[in-house]
Amino acid sequence: MSFQIILGKSTYQFKDLRDVLAKATPLRSGDMLAGIAARSQEERIAAQMVLADTYLAEFLNTELIPANIDEVTKLILDSHDKEKFKSISHLTVGGFRDFLLSEQTDGILLESIHTALTPEMVAAVSKIMSNQDLILVSQKIRVVSKFRNTIGLPGRLSARLQPNHPMDDPKGIAASILDGLLLGSGDAVIGINPATDHVPTCVSLLEMLDQIIQTYKIPTQSCILTHVTTSMDVMKKGAPLDLVFQSIGGTEALNKSFGINLNLLSEAQDMALSLKRGSIGQNVMYFETGQGSALSAGAHHGVDQQTLEVRAYAVARKFSPLLVNTVVGFIGPEYLYNGKQIIRAGLEDHFCGKLMGLPMGVDICYTNHADADQDDMDTLLTLLGVAGCNFIMGIPGADDVMLSYQSTSFHDALYLRQVLGLRPTPEFEQWLLDFGIFSKGKKFLPIENQMVSLFEDGMRI
Repeated sequence: MSFQIILGKSTYQFKDLRDVLAKATPLRSGDMLAGIAARSQEERIAAQMVLADTYLAEFLNTELIPANIDEVTKLILDSHDKEKFKSISHLTVGGFRDFLLSEQTDGILLESIHTALTPEMVAAVSKIMSNQDLILVSQKIRVVSKFRNTIGLPGRLSARLQPNHPMDDPKGIAASILDGLLLGSGDAVIGINPATDHVPTCVSLLEMLDQIIQTYKIPTQSCILTHVTTSMDVMKKGAPLDLVFQSIGGTEALNKSFGINLNLLSEAQDMALSLKRGSIGQNVMYFETGQGSALSAGAHHGVDQQTLEVRAYAVARKFSPLLVNTVVGFIGPEYLYNGKQIIRAGLEDHFCGKLMGLPMGVDICYTNHADADQDDMDTLLTLLGVAGCNFIMGIPGADDVMLSYQSTSFHDALYLRQVLGLRPTPEFEQWLLDFGIFSKGKKFLPIENQMVSLFEDGMRI
């Protein structure tokens, strides 16, 4: 089905819905690289106008990637709640935007339609929304997940403590962990990207993390961000694994390039659930995503990178994760060229993930060869705090010495909590108070020169 619109003296033709979605996307370098972006701002506006007049039901009649060659498309169609969709089936994409922005549409109503929405519908509406629109609607939605603490409650902001080390050195990792704990990071997860997928190394790191968590009774969870098959091998060896991690994408071909499929993820989830390590919940999966990954793997099928990103959220939703993290600027300027594109993508990903019912966090980051700097990250950090982001990253100095990219620091999480009056998870907040790390009162801040013994003990682990 082709689309045509006349604006002034110009006629714009779009060959199908996939073409409309690609050309309606706010400018980004990845779609230009793929040769599917709008050729001008006028063509982009024309595509957005066509998209705004497209009925949501049309997305159920159009397979951007055929289901007979793509298990993600099949999952999207099979998991669509037709009964709940009836309440919004009469809406166009533009009408859906109005519905989302309405004062009468609250978080409870939005929660009730999570499963009525396909990724393509959600991606479509985001393309005709301003940054302000994305923030306003995101702020309405709360998605709560649980393992050893409660993540995503109103008025709360969590932080993943990311103590990576280029040599997987336990002492260096322990020092970063304690630094983060003393500054209030770590309630989302203490998660290490290992320098290697070596099973004995992963087992050793998990044992160290578990010893720290158990010794100091920290209400949080640990994760080694290794391949899902390595996590499965680790579990078979009896290691104390809390969460299963995996990078995922929005096409079967991309996931195949990652060495995974839906059945493998289901098997890993079942193994983790059987360990019963969660104390207040059993959300055992942690997923990371990023715009541009399908294009970089040659697995995009001519679909724009933002729509494919939202399709990855359909994969995540199937497994009821504790955490979903879009690592927004990590892949590089080929896909998100500058600070403006990174900021827009971060707001889109957060909005789309939450609208689909996911506990969304954002790794607010950039690579050193992108046209971006820490001021851009401060802007996105603040906007996401206002939008109600579940968690951000906490990295020593905001500089990951193992992955070689720039992100957010322990102090950035403190800043966001201070300026917006946010707190860690209730369980982690109480632990910080009980151990004398933070002070009580209106300003929830770390106490200087406290917990020296904790630091010294940790260095001996």
